[in-house]
This record gives sequence, structure tokens and C-alpha cells, in this order.
Amino acid sequence: VSIEESFGAYPELQEKRDYILKVIALEEERFDATIDSGLAILSGMMDEAESKGEKVIDGENIFKLYDTYGFPIDLTREIVEEKGFSIDEEKFQALMQEQRARARAARGNISGWDNATKNLVSDMTKTEFLGYEATVADAKVLAIIVESEEGAKSANEVSEGEFTLILDKTTFYGEGGGQVGDTGVINSDSFSAKVLDTKKNDGVYLHMAVMESGTLRVGDCVKVSVDSERRAAIMRNHSACHMLQAALRAVLGNQVEQAGSYVDEGKLRFDFNHFAPMTKEELLKVEAIVNGHILAGKGITMTEMPLDEAKKLGAMALFGEKYGKIVRVVQMGDFSIEFCGGTHIDNTGKAGLFKITSESSVAAGVRRIEATTGLGVLALIAENNDLIAKTAHELKAQNPSDIVKRATALQSEISGLKKELDALSAKLASSKLDDIVNAAQSVGKVRLATVAFDGMQIDVARSLADEIKARFDDMVAVLALNTDGKLNFLAVAGKDAVSAGAHAGKLVGAVAAVSGGKGGGRPDNAMAGGRDVSKIEEALASAKDTLAGMLK
Repeated sequence: VSIEESFGAYPELQEKRDYILKVIALEEERFDATIDSGLAILSGMMDEAESKGEKVIDGENIFKLYDTYGFPIDLTREIVEEKGFSIDEEKFQALMQEQRARARAARGNISGWDNATKNLVSDMTKTEFLGYEATVADAKVLAIIVESEEGAKSANEVSEGEFTLILDKTTFYGEGGGQVGDTGVINSDSFSAKVLDTKKNDGVYLHMAVMESGTLRVGDCVKVSVDSERRAAIMRNHSACHMLQAALRAVLGNQVEQAGSYVDEGKLRFDFNHFAPMTKEELLKVEAIVNGHILAGKGITMTEMPLDEAKKLGAMALFGEKYGKIVRVVQMGDFSIEFCGGTHIDNTGKAGLFKITSESSVAAGVRRIEATTGLGVLALIAENNDLIAKTAHELKAQNPSDIVKRATALQSEISGLKKELDALSAKLASSKLDDIVNAAQSVGKVRLATVAFDGMQIDVARSLADEIKARFDDMVAVLALNTDGKLNFLAVAGKDAVSAGAHAGKLVGAVAAVSGGKGGGRPDNAMAGGRDVSKIEEALASAKDTLAGMLK
């Protein structure tokens, strides 16, 4: 169905036409690349099976081709059947069932706690959340859940270890909407416990705690106290996440939509649909827009209202998310309005400062920005300042402002020393020229010299080989270089040697093959890479017979 046929019912299709076409073209390119790489891998599987006299392709390999490389299983079946092969369907289907089971288990435990715990709280009254207005409150213990050998179970009291606490009301935010759960303290005159995390399911809040002292019983009245400093840092990052989305839409276009998010006290992470990496200029512009809104100190309001009313205001909703009849709308000045159940600062200025730390790809057509605000930016500045100071110290710069000047001077010094070293190496290699030529052996009408060098750089060896070729028309030379554990072979042949049938490219390829390597080149000059350093002498020794077979 074309855009023209559907934009009457879906006007946004026409608005995002260019973006849609770009995404389609990109997906076609990616699919073509997937098919090309998959065909090569599948061909290798069939070749391997054929070499073993088999006609059934291993199901585990076929599953990997499907699961890891995204190659369609129907296409796999069609190709192997055309080539007279089949696949191990039983093994493939077994692995598919295992994958589905893992996916179901992951979905079932997505909130971070097991089904036994969910069953225990399924009929409980929803927790009254007071955390939008306060961080401290009084509450009553409704249930205590502890772990046993049989799994999670209810308990009437707890005096040690880790446990899960359900209250009638709380100020602790339960993990959701990309925002992490709160931490803090729950206590009374008779006990004290540290809350390590908070989660929720169907409105029931679960406080994951560890006992510090005393005994807690069902029915006790307690005081709940959120770690307010951590909560404030989370709120700064969460509000900045909303500002980031507005800035991205301003820079990249209104087609940008949230694909996921994560907010904790140290950073914010925002995933969004976009078909290409952001440029440095785009990132700087986004960063400047967010900081502009922060410096403007615009008020942030959080209001509950009917869903239809929120939509009329133009509030952005997360695609695929289910909302109730009453929703919470977070509005920041006149530039951002979104559905959101998380906690936020009440003025953009309280975010302090916003800094993007990275931009990357997380999936096809999905980019990720990581950033931080407030104290996180100060920590980042301190970290960078420490790095700059250490770098200045190592470069022996008088102060950080001299780093560039000092680095430039050192680079120039290193370059000069390298030239001196290369000149000395070339001189040293040249001094060995007579020894190399004198040790050459006659092979038909030409002379063959083979020599191994440890630590000689390739450019120095090339100079030496070129000199041999230029000065001795009848000479063929093969040099083996073992430098920093990397093995290379060079071969040259003078003009008379080439006329006699010598071919440096074929010769160096054959020699390198003895060490497990490969390469080649022109008749008079060639190079190859090797693998097994222990076979250098054996490889060089093979040169004589190979050369003899070439000569006319």
C-alpha cells in the first residue's frame, strides 16, 4: 500500500515521506548485505559437508546462521535442496524451542522478581504512592516476603538478612518507565532496614531491603525515607531526558521518537529512531538547545488529566504503551509535553548543566545517546581535569595549557629520531649486502640469496631488496622478516633473472605457504605474509627448488 493511498487516514505518512523512504532504502541495503554474507557462510557449510561425504547440514550451524546472522530459514531450505542437501530439522527445531523458552522466561521475569513473588502479591491492595510530593512518610506493613529453599514465601516477621516489604503507602518510586527504583531507609523504634531497590507490579510496590537491626512484624507502623540526594539526581537526569527528546526533534526532525530509555542517578540513556549516526555538529547543537532550556529556568508542571484531554494538548506518548483513562502529563515550558509517570524537578534550571557523553547504534535504525546532568557533569569535568593533569605530567608540560605545544614538539622529535633510526637501519642493512651476495647460491643461470632478519622494519628491508635488484641483474633474493612476532617475506628478481623465468610473486607465495601464509606480486618485486615463525628456515630452504622449477 503506497503513501498516496493511505495518507488520508494516516496524514503523518506524508509528513514523514522522505524519512520513510530513507529507512526503507537502508533496510533494503542491510537485507542485501545479510543475504550476501549468509550465502557465503551457507556455501562454506555445504562445502564442508561435501568434503566429509555428507548431505545433511548440521542443525546447530543452520540455527546460528538464522539466529546470529539473520539469514531466513526458508531461503536456507530452498538453497540446500537445490544443491542436493538437507538440514538437520530435528536439531534446528530443538534449538528454536530452547530460544523461545528463554524469551518467555525473560518476559516473565522482566520486572526483576520471580513468579512466586508475583503470586504472593497478586491479590494485594495497590500501594498508595506519595513520592511525587514527599520523600518521607509514615506507613503500615502489609506483608513481608522472604526467600526459602522452596522459593519466595510470606513471613510474619523478619530480624535478619534480605527481605521484600509491602506497605500500604510509600514515597519510594518503583522502577518503571525507564527510571530506576528508589533506595533509602525504612525504620521505627524497634528496627532499621536499608532499601536496596524498589519495584512494582500492578500498583503493588515491593521494597527490596536488608535488615540492619531489630525485628520487623506485619502490622507494624514504620517511617519510610527515600535517599533524597539520589532521588534529586535521578529527577535531574529524567527531566533532561525529556528535554533531550525535544532537542533531537528540533535538530533531526519530528520523525524522531523514543525507542527506549534508562535513567539513574549517574546518567541518562535515550534510544530513538534515526537512520544514520549523528554528526559532531548535530550533537553540539542538541547539547546547546538542552542547556539553553536549562539556563532559561523554565517551570515544569506535572498534571493528571483524562487521556483525551492530554492528547488534545499534544502530549507525546510512547508508541505501543498502554495508558489508562487518567494519565500524568509532564510539561516543560512550551517546548516539551509528554505522558510520564516518573519523578521530575520542578524547574529546568535545577538540572544544572547537560553533557552528552556518547552517541552510538544499538539496532538497525535505532541510535542511543548517553548523557549526564548536575553533579554528574561536575564529576565528568573533574575526571577530565585529572586526565589532563596526568597527561601534562607525563609529557613534562609546565601546565595543562602547554599540552598541545609539548605534544607537537615530541611528535617532531619522534619523527626526527625515526628518520635517524631508519637511516642507521638502512646503513646497517647495506653493510650486510656483500655478505648476502657472497652467500648466494647458483640456480641455473641465476643466483639465489635467502636471508632472515629479526626486528628489521619492512621499509628498510624494501630498500635493501631494491638495491640488490638494481645492482645485480642476475640475482633473486628472498628476505624473511620477523618483527615483533609478525612474519613477512619479500622477494625481488633482477631483469636478467626475470628474463630467465624467475617470478618474484610466485616465488614469495610458495615460500610463504610453507609457514602457513600467502601473498604474491610482480615478477620483479613481491611480498607475502607468514604465520608460523618457527618455519622460517624451512620456508627459505624451499625457495631453491621453487625457483629451479621456474627457470627456462
